[in-house]
Amino acid sequence: MVSLILTCAGSGTRANFGKNKLFISFGGQTVLYKTLSAFFKSGLIEQYIITVNKSDYETVKNIVGDNAELVIGGATRFDSVKNALPFIKGDIVLVHDGARPFVSPTLIKNCIETAEKFGSAIPVIPSCDTIIKGDGKIVDDYIGKESLYNVQTPQGFKTDLIIPAYEFAKYNNFPDDGSVYKNLYGKLNCFIGDKENVKLTYKEDFEVFNKINDCRVGTGFDCHRLVENRKLIIGGIEIPYPLGLLGHSDADVLTHAVMDAMLSAVAERDIGYHFPDTDERFKGASSIVLLEQVKNIIDKKGYKVQSVSAVIMAQKPKLLGYIPSITDNLAKALGISADKLGIGATTLEGLGFVGREEGICASATAVLIKK
Repeated sequence: MVSLILTCAGSGTRANFGKNKLFISFGGQTVLYKTLSAFFKSGLIEQYIITVNKSDYETVKNIVGDNAELVIGGATRFDSVKNALPFIKGDIVLVHDGARPFVSPTLIKNCIETAEKFGSAIPVIPSCDTIIKGDGKIVDDYIGKESLYNVQTPQGFKTDLIIPAYEFAKYNNFPDDGSVYKNLYGKLNCFIGDKENVKLTYKEDFEVFNKINDCRVGTGFDCHRLVENRKLIIGGIEIPYPLGLLGHSDADVLTHAVMDAMLSAVAERDIGYHFPDTDERFKGASSIVLLEQVKNIIDKKGYKVQSVSAVIMAQKPKLLGYIPSITDNLAKALGISADKLGIGATTLEGLGFVGREEGICASATAVLIKK
């Protein structure tokens, strides 16, 4: 069993919102709810405990309902976590900052597995910048960046190891749970974290990430006639069939719809404008290669593909068995993971152009986000 302690007892004064920053609406949801939802969606946590200020108790209760136990926190993070530890039921406990709403299921899974194997697990990111020591005005010393890492949460531990570590600690100004653990055992295990797992600390962080998470949605549609003596290419995959799609390029109807959706999202004109059928350069061209050019267009606009959903409309051939390979191939071409690409196939019940087996159509929706 895995338990989670979500630390939310801070005041968030550095964000200067006049209230706890965890209650600020961020992407249509409070930061607290967004963070908690990330763990819900992982399906890996069986017990939820949230540390809160007395003054925030009712507000937090209204946000989380019966999905988590609330524990009154202390003056420091150390005190808050120590107050929550007696309520832990799991063999493994994760401790996470309430202001880190971008934690991924993969990071949560890696943390749990590392803690199970070694007893402790903290995610770290290699420092890209040179670190100095000083007061913000005068540099006392250059620390460098080699072998230096930034620490993240969630931090995971075997429960029967972290509880003694907190009992052993003689003071309460430890920076995080990993330092408490290392204070007793001398050794602390880490794993590579996720650069997107940032903490919202200042008001500027909210403004920057609202801008970064600005998204565009575009739709695309394409249709080609089935003819003899042509290969049938869908999503860059050749489908065995006596007929193929007629077109100036390889007539990959699915990839064309996806490209049009991407171009539409950034207010660019369609593929007929960018790759006209009057241009011999595109005669017989691979649509997957043309997709690379479309990616360059949206890249120059400052966007990247977040996800794609598409439907292929074909009476014949039956495409169900080819969907996994089409998905993998198109996801690779788009530079996204396969779980961000949803492709379906349907017949039109014998109706119309598609139903008469005269052609194949495809529609697509693309979601782009700021890079």
